[in-house]
Amino acid sequence: MHIPVLLNEVIQYLAPQPNENFIDCTLGFGGHSKAILEKTKPNGKVLGIEWDEGKLKAQSSKFKVEERLVVVNDSYTNLRDIVEREKFYPVNGILLDLGMSSWDLEESGRGFSFQKDEPLDMRYAVQSLTAEEIINKWSEEEITRILRDYGQERFAKNIASNIVNVRRQQPIETTFQLIEVIRKSFPRSYKFGRQHFATKTFQALRIATNNELANLEKVLPQALEVLRTGGKLVVISFHSLEDRIVKNFFRDQQKQNSLQILTKKPIMAALAEMRDNPKACSAKLRSAVKL
Repeated sequence: MHIPVLLNEVIQYLAPQPNENFIDCTLGFGGHSKAILEKTKPNGKVLGIEWDEGKLKAQSSKFKVEERLVVVNDSYTNLRDIVEREKFYPVNGILLDLGMSSWDLEESGRGFSFQKDEPLDMRYAVQSLTAEEIINKWSEEEITRILRDYGQERFAKNIASNIVNVRRQQPIETTFQLIEVIRKSFPRSYKFGRQHFATKTFQALRIATNNELANLEKVLPQALEVLRTGGKLVVISFHSLEDRIVKNFFRDQQKQNSLQILTKKPIMAALAEMRDNPKACSAKLRSAVKL
């Protein structure tokens, strides 16, 4: 079951009031949206945007009776157009939860998890390239770059070199094939820690496949634009590169008097939440209000 991360903190910083309208740019399984709808009774609405059609189908029964939730299958990079199309005004607050859901790992069948033998897909939506294409068609230099930049993988060069050597013999098409290549890319003397040795490579491939960092850079100015004055923006990131993009955007916009930062430092999950939901351990929440 997917548990929404930092739920209390999201409600605290969005501060939804009766009859206000909010946008959940990453609807997923609707945990955050459900809580927002509860606070905005009787007439407040939530515009829920979800890129992954499979995820929408998996949770379609959840909100059947909820007329106040407007669900759109689209990328949040089209936020401005979606708001115009749905005539969804005024917007009192916007949420971006940049994390993966447990459904992606456990049920999607798209190779997000290194614990299952699945095709190397890693797409949230059908229009983007696949992880398999990156592994089998990108140059050694390009693969090294994404593993180093997006995964902060120390042995990026070794892994990329081995990927290129193996794919000359046969394509690398599944998660377990890739894991074997990664395993052989570490020095024999290397001591593996608690984190799985494939974690950073899989993270880097997912970010590159879905163009996640560029998408975040596209949506933030649109979010600020569609918010009403006094509207709140809340972003939950799970990766230092994502958090840096949000931090820099907030800082630059505050200098221009477009918004005021509400979180001087990112808000982290309490120990109890980390214990109950390990996914929350890397979550960082930042919030700002439009001036």
